[in-house]
Amino acid sequence: MKRYTFALRHFSLLAGTFLLAVVAVCNATATTGELPLLPEPRHEKVGQLVSDIIEKSHYRHASIDDKFSSAVLDSYIEAMDSNKLFFLQSDIDNFEQYRDRIDNMVRDESLLPVFDMFNTFLQRYRDRWQFALTQLDTAPDFTLNEEFEFDRENAAWAKSPAELDKLWRLRVKQDALNLALTDKPWDESREILRKRYERLIKRQEQLNSDDVFEIFMNSLAHTLDPHSSYLSPRRSEEYRIKMSLSYFGIGASLQIDEDYVMVSGIIPGGPAAIDGELKAKDRITAVGQGLDGEMVDVIGWRLDDVVELIRGPAETVVRLQIMPAGALPGGPDNVINLTRDKVKLEEQAAKSEIVTVPRDGRDWKIGVINVPSFYRDFRALSSGDQDYKSTTKDVHRLISELEEEGIDGLVMDLRGNGGGALPEATALSGLFIDNGPVVQLRNSNGRILRLDDPDPVPRVAYHGPLAVLVDRFSASASEIFAAAIQDYARGVIIGQQTFGKGSVQNLYSLDQYLRKSDDNGYGQLTLTTGKFYRVTGESTQHKGVVPDISLPSAIDVHDFGESSSKTALPWDTIDTTMFKAGTPLNATISSLMANYTERSKSDANYQFLVQGIEEIDEMRSKKSVSLNIDKRRKEREEAQARQLSRENARRAALKLPELKSMEEFEDSEAPDIYLQEASAVVTDMAQMREVKPRDAQAAAVTR
Repeated sequence: MKRYTFALRHFSLLAGTFLLAVVAVCNATATTGELPLLPEPRHEKVGQLVSDIIEKSHYRHASIDDKFSSAVLDSYIEAMDSNKLFFLQSDIDNFEQYRDRIDNMVRDESLLPVFDMFNTFLQRYRDRWQFALTQLDTAPDFTLNEEFEFDRENAAWAKSPAELDKLWRLRVKQDALNLALTDKPWDESREILRKRYERLIKRQEQLNSDDVFEIFMNSLAHTLDPHSSYLSPRRSEEYRIKMSLSYFGIGASLQIDEDYVMVSGIIPGGPAAIDGELKAKDRITAVGQGLDGEMVDVIGWRLDDVVELIRGPAETVVRLQIMPAGALPGGPDNVINLTRDKVKLEEQAAKSEIVTVPRDGRDWKIGVINVPSFYRDFRALSSGDQDYKSTTKDVHRLISELEEEGIDGLVMDLRGNGGGALPEATALSGLFIDNGPVVQLRNSNGRILRLDDPDPVPRVAYHGPLAVLVDRFSASASEIFAAAIQDYARGVIIGQQTFGKGSVQNLYSLDQYLRKSDDNGYGQLTLTTGKFYRVTGESTQHKGVVPDISLPSAIDVHDFGESSSKTALPWDTIDTTMFKAGTPLNATISSLMANYTERSKSDANYQFLVQGIEEIDEMRSKKSVSLNIDKRRKEREEAQARQLSRENARRAALKLPELKSMEEFEDSEAPDIYLQEASAVVTDMAQMREVKPRDAQAAAVTR
């Protein structure tokens, strides 16, 4: 793997309230010069229905009241302008009149104020991008020592258009500097930015009332938790196609994040997963066809249009220019070549390999089973096919094959595994523990269901030293499995604190509740209705699974995972269920941790990893970047020099040839340092296991 550095209905409301809303919308019309977007009768029907479903079925038992209304308002404003670049403080002050009224709107009043707020946003949005276009009349001066504040989450709202003008002048200059750093002349950069800004204006002009309603309803749903959501009729119909490029594409789920198309997930078995370079939260800035086709700037494009560019015939190449997750604006973009194809079932399947660890004059053989997802062919199973594909069946087979090879220990690699079929999580756990409970599920009415190992016969497929390797993207079913292994003291968990997705969602097709009055339908609601708990009674929600041995990681837990969401359901506990754990591993883990700590001091690969993470952490702490081109070039050159120096220090310690350039570095193979560390820990476990029988034998002879 190469290296590369994200209508109105009849109203049952007071005439005064109705007139107030109409006047507000008319005011928006006067400022925009265009007809405002208005709610449709079905939107208010959906609002009432969703309110009823939430109060009856959501896990939080939320009340649609004034407190809820206040939270929704904040969420809605954030959805429109999260970086505080469009609204003025006067707009925010004006919206305060609705803070305690949104609950009434979604229940039985008009949604006109909701649309009025959005129409205000549209006006500000157009004003800003029109201003940005005027800034292209003059070439920017990149010799000035100015700074662009790209992270304004905690900044104050601008108090005047003039204050926004100052912010936007610097934003446009930053966009231009990004292009200048690629050696584009000003005339070419100006044309690229002009087309980009005009696209952004046009994209907003294409919004319809369903789009506004969807944004508002998602703001409402996300007030409950990050996994509850609403899809409009069109979105729910096209979701699988439009949001997931799983057929003759790249095998990645995409979404709009402000002006960018962002990768929201990688589909196991797809080209992106096989290649391994594209990551969640990466942002796509340009797309090219073939190995040498022109790179088309896609910043500000509609998601549908970017999808069409990425799709294409099977076995053809698409090139993606990527701004990596967490990268500073204006940092070097990476270009990734991917060959379009279908998601291959065989690539989703669990796979095995053997890692050899030289230790004390002996080569220890550590089996590794990579499980990219928890899959089960439910269609084949329901038809009576006993040869149906499943994670558990595949892992069972792989364990047998590895034991025939004489492995000394086993690593279950669940890094990046976002979950899948719940029955597979319980069944896979059953390969390593005797019969017993695996996970508990509590639904919104408080009922607790215990899910046991489904195998009625107490049998364990593997008894040897075991570790489970996880990272921040190990979620849901992965966390259930890892938690069971930890709670039963069956093995050690190595890596990073997992995602913390311990909630259960239910899908409600709203068409089944409301009679259709036209061809549009009502969309669908996804609602969190339950939580998972470990056999110990602790939830996997929010907290995830904390590893026994933590490895350093560049994945920031503050930016990724359940705990990064303000509205995530909290961690809590229920009663412990009856289960029979093995001998506690506290002493073993202490020894393993001591060995790991000592080993890491002289491990060149480990030191390379830690130093790289330190630099990434330093970069993350920045909230602004320089707009001086010489300073930016120097910063980039120094960062690349440090990266190359760290790599060559690693190579020198391992007696590998030195690299002369960043081009050689980018083309070199990156070692899997996390797997190496996990294999070393399992080797420690295997050595401890060999020593114990000898000690027992020696004691018997002495007696």
